Amino acid sequence: MAYDKFTTLTSTAVPLSIENVDTDQIIPARFLKATERVGFGDNLFRDWRYNNDDSPKTDFVLNNPIYGGKILVGGRNFGSGSSREHAAWAVYDYGFRAVVSSFFADIFRNNCLNIGVLPVQISTEFANKIFIAIEKDPTSEIEINLPAQTITLLASGEKEYFDISGYKKDNMINGFDDIDYLQNIKTEVVEFANKLPY
Repeated sequence: MAYDKFTTLTSTAVPLSIENVDTDQIIPARFLKATERVGFGDNLFRDWRYNNDDSPKTDFVLNNPIYGGKILVGGRNFGSGSSREHAAWAVYDYGFRAVVSSFFADIFRNNCLNIGVLPVQISTEFANKIFIAIEKDPTSEIEINLPAQTITLLASGEKEYFDISGYKKDNMINGFDDIDYLQNIKTEVVEFANKLPY
């Protein structure tokens, strides 16, 4: 399944400065019954967003109307815990196209990259600058430039470089998942296979 191409994203951001956010908090286990990658956004951070009677918790950041955008800025060690792909699906389905943190759990990071969400790992110092900027002005915009591998606070111009594998970078720029990538090089694969001895 192809995803939106990701080159440069300029957006406001939602700050979630909690550390050690695990995948069961991102999408509780009771919502993992579906097998299609749709509908999970409704239950993103379900137990933090809603009371037992399904009324919104007014003190949770996703329920605060002053925050919005396609970038989620999380605390350190974001996406720890179980390997459920549904956590990345919920982030994507809610509308986020990038998650920024000073540290990601490896499996969560890879699950995000596989479905079109860009995990941007930055230094703790730069993460703190982002949180402070958003706290001062919720309309602060962040630019994530995937080809250049930079993240910039547009108001101040402060910038930091982030790492990403070349393969995953190319896939996101082209809007490919792993199957799309293989389909795209099908001709080369067939030519190579035809040269093999029987």
